[in-house]
Amino acid sequence: MKELLTRSLSGFLYVLILLVSIFVSKYTFIGIFFIFGVISIYEFQKLIHLTNKRLYLIFILFFAVLNIFQDNIYLILPILVLTLITELFLVKDLITIRIIPMFEKRKYRTSIFYLITSIVFLTLVPNYSGTYQPLIIAGAFLITWTNDSFAYLVGKNFGKHKLLERISPKKTIEGFIGGFVFSLLVGYLIAVFSHTLSLTIWLIISIIMSIFGTLGDLIQSKFKRQAGVKDSGTIMPGHGGIYDRLDSVIFASPFLYAFLQILNYVP
Repeated sequence: MKELLTRSLSGFLYVLILLVSIFVSKYTFIGIFFIFGVISIYEFQKLIHLTNKRLYLIFILFFAVLNIFQDNIYLILPILVLTLITELFLVKDLITIRIIPMFEKRKYRTSIFYLITSIVFLTLVPNYSGTYQPLIIAGAFLITWTNDSFAYLVGKNFGKHKLLERISPKKTIEGFIGGFVFSLLVGYLIAVFSHTLSLTIWLIISIIMSIFGTLGDLIQSKFKRQAGVKDSGTIMPGHGGIYDRLDSVIFASPFLYAFLQILNYVP
């Protein structure tokens, strides 16, 4: 009972801090995610057995430059492409090989173009049109939380077929389908009640967050399995680390940002 109460309180505080930061202003949102980013980099470095303070400087550089020059598509595009390629290679490794090879050079490349740039693109999502739209990023988080919650509930009660048992034994195909369906439902409700983007766009956002969020969670699970740990950190009692809470949305954010930019530039 005490453990459940602790888990519930820490989860509530996390969600409260996140949502308040999003809706107060663009600057509180950026500030909180700068802090979350630093913590996530620290936790990720522990998982891949890397200790390099220069990664924090690289994060600050990318964070500052891309947020200041976010309207410069010629600056953003090459970094976005490198990020998407790096993440797709991680998906390939997730599916095709038992252990993700993390030799020294790849540790740095993955830290930069998987974790660091993905966190930065997460902060760019609500500004994709040039105007800060908090409901876009809040909706993306709500869809992700719904996907995670219902994937767990449906999988626990109806799951019979494992999704990727060697990586995450508790995840099932039925759970994934349940999370996917309820994500679409939440996307539909957001479209109806928020009057932000069209129904079609919100449904596509739901598909992106569900599929790529699940892949992000599985990739992080693989990194943790390789490191021989249950959680990436201990900052959130009952939940693990910040990277544990953000793994899905971090991985999905570059794909979401790319989709939103396509809406901007393709008639």
